[in-house]
Amino acid sequence: MEGKKEKTFKFVIVGGGIAGVTCVEQLSSQFPSEDVALFTAGPLIKAVTNYKQVSRTMEEFDVEEKPSSVLEEKFPNLNVIHSAVKSLHTHSHCVETADGRVFGYKKLCICSGARPKLLTQENPNVLGIRDTDSAQVFQKRLSKARRIVIVGNGGIALELVYEVKGCEVIWAVKDKAIGNTFFDAGAAQFLITSLEADKAEAAGPCKRLRYTMEEPAPDAVQTFTADEYSRGQNPGAVEPGSALGPDWHRGIKLQGAEQVSHRVSVEYQCEVKQIFTSEEFLLSSKQTLKADTGSWPVYVQLTNGNTFGCDFVVSATGVIPNTEPFLHGNNFLLADDGGLQVDDHMRTLEPDVYAAGDVCTACWERSPLWQQVKAPKTLIIVQTIDDLSGQYLM
Repeated sequence: MEGKKEKTFKFVIVGGGIAGVTCVEQLSSQFPSEDVALFTAGPLIKAVTNYKQVSRTMEEFDVEEKPSSVLEEKFPNLNVIHSAVKSLHTHSHCVETADGRVFGYKKLCICSGARPKLLTQENPNVLGIRDTDSAQVFQKRLSKARRIVIVGNGGIALELVYEVKGCEVIWAVKDKAIGNTFFDAGAAQFLITSLEADKAEAAGPCKRLRYTMEEPAPDAVQTFTADEYSRGQNPGAVEPGSALGPDWHRGIKLQGAEQVSHRVSVEYQCEVKQIFTSEEFLLSSKQTLKADTGSWPVYVQLTNGNTFGCDFVVSATGVIPNTEPFLHGNNFLLADDGGLQVDDHMRTLEPDVYAAGDVCTACWERSPLWQQVKAPKTLIIVQTIDDLSGQYLM
């Protein structure tokens, strides 16, 4: 493998999401004489713009999707390699791409993100929402739906349950209260009234990442773009990959086929026991479970004994870190959630290999509010850059 190296870079970052691009920008600007490489499978990258330090502990910034060429034009020492990583060989400090090329590295940071943890991979009526592509599929399916089942109690589930209109929502959560990750049961009970009330049409101001639907050219596929970048520019087709940011649903019409404004039923302390297609449900003895009347494309049996028919199921039960290309032949430790274990300097067990973003899991003692503070990831990424470079940027 050593003899096949096309080029060796001082810093190699894998992943074109916010974590990866932030590392690339900081390293490229702090070390202009060093070669930096970004490996990304898609043509677009996520970039942090309009950054402001509001106070010692508060920051404000926008996130935009841009062509990777924007980074190359800004940083002459940066090379963007448009290919997925096939394998990592830590003993020889090199990565192999999906198109068979081999590159060496002195320091490597894995920022490959994560993908939705679907209840089943084989049922087309079970959807996950993770990136712009899957959000577009969800919107199209929702426009014809009368009822959906949302499974999960995290951020995506909370946003969907509140935002979806014109469609009945059955919300299955495994906890005693909604939003268990973000707030306590008392606050959750207070918010239940918001689910039962009609949603106001006027939305408040938002300064975070937002996605809108860009009008397509004739015969072109309609795609999502970040609204700050869509004004007056055409970034082209959006490849799946990087996670959606907060408020991704603003500017997107999440409207079902019914005239109802907002109707949500919450099923507490339960999980999905089994999912049936329409044919399976009719042929199975499970039809004695007394699902509601009417014919539906898919049926969901919950562990509390209730069965619901619906147009499709949204699996919002978390993510699976994208670690597969990096594991074979290496000595990484994985956390319980499947993420690469990192220490408080974002170092993995392998020498000169770091990780940041959703692909990794913090293995130090964390604050009880970790789920709230980890979302921006800014300080964590800066810590990664500090250790990658051997210098302190803050």
